[in-house]
Amino acid sequence: MFGLNLAQVIGRLGADVTINHLPSGGRVANMSVATDEGYINRDTGERVEKTEWHRVVTFQSGLIDMLEKHARKGRLVYLSGKLQTRPWRRDGEDTDRFTTEILLAPGGRIQFLEKPRTANGSNGSDAPTAQAEAPEATGTAQDLDDDIPF
Repeated sequence: MFGLNLAQVIGRLGADVTINHLPSGGRVANMSVATDEGYINRDTGERVEKTEWHRVVTFQSGLIDMLEKHARKGRLVYLSGKLQTRPWRRDGEDTDRFTTEILLAPGGRIQFLEKPRTANGSNGSDAPTAQAEAPEATGTAQDLDDDIPF
């Protein structure tokens, strides 16, 4: 059986990235991204705007370092990751709750689509792009095609 789990989103960060430390010693970064969608109401003819919120999470150390420096509220971002649904419980509750989020795992990607704003309102330095760490490719030099023109 074959499946594809891919989520791609372009939207704005709803808040600065939140980074938490795990009991295992690792870190996790959480973000919320808002996407806007508009349509015309058939009955009234008025334009209706709808905002959808997406939870985003990553455990990738290098990606967390980059997000800590650059992921600020209002930044326009492109995300490519996979959807995951996980259960969780509040302290003192006996029932599971569920959350669906975009996981930036190895092979996932985040790209800032505009330069950050500085305190005076002008654009700052270039917007960084990061790809979640992936395992190195395996193979030998004999596997490479010598006819590639670049």
